[in-house]
Amino acid sequence: MNAIQEIQQLLQIFQDGYTRRDLGQMDAFMELFSPQVEVIGTNGQKPGVDEWYLSRETARELVHGDWEGWGDFHIDLESASIHVLGDVGWIAATATVTQTIGEENYASYLEYVKAYIDKPGLSAEQKLHNILRGGTNTVYELRRGEKFIWPVRFTAVVVQTAKSWQFAQMNFSFPTVYFPDVRIMETGGEL
Repeated sequence: MNAIQEIQQLLQIFQDGYTRRDLGQMDAFMELFSPQVEVIGTNGQKPGVDEWYLSRETARELVHGDWEGWGDFHIDLESASIHVLGDVGWIAATATVTQTIGEENYASYLEYVKAYIDKPGLSAEQKLHNILRGGTNTVYELRRGEKFIWPVRFTAVVVQTAKSWQFAQMNFSFPTVYFPDVRIMETGGEL
């Protein structure tokens, strides 16, 4: 088996883990990652903050959260681009997350609003803008149907160790055509 086939096999094992989402197999699954892996989730903004994990132990938090509630993650393994140079490989693939979200999301959003109103450090105007944006988006998206299929970009760097290929870096990202969700304000803080 050549290096590209071995990396394809690693990707298939990764996909199988995300398909099964068996929390009892989490320890074995995490062995796919090098101890110093860097994993950047869709909510990662800065190293070590939110979904930007800097080790296998902390990346476990992302995988656990994904398996419990992210939806069905599917990598298009057939069209994945894989390149190898020595003991390093890199991967770029399209993927999707599919989730059914019903009218219960209206109530869920209202619970978020209740908690957000008491968040310290934000002006009333900032809070209101965020609540209006999220509320409008919730109504708009739920009116389009309960089945959500989000496109995801999946990229990774893999390294060959003495026993196998392992993920050394991984990034999940959503493409966007409108303004990005996160914006750094010159006056300080995020909106």
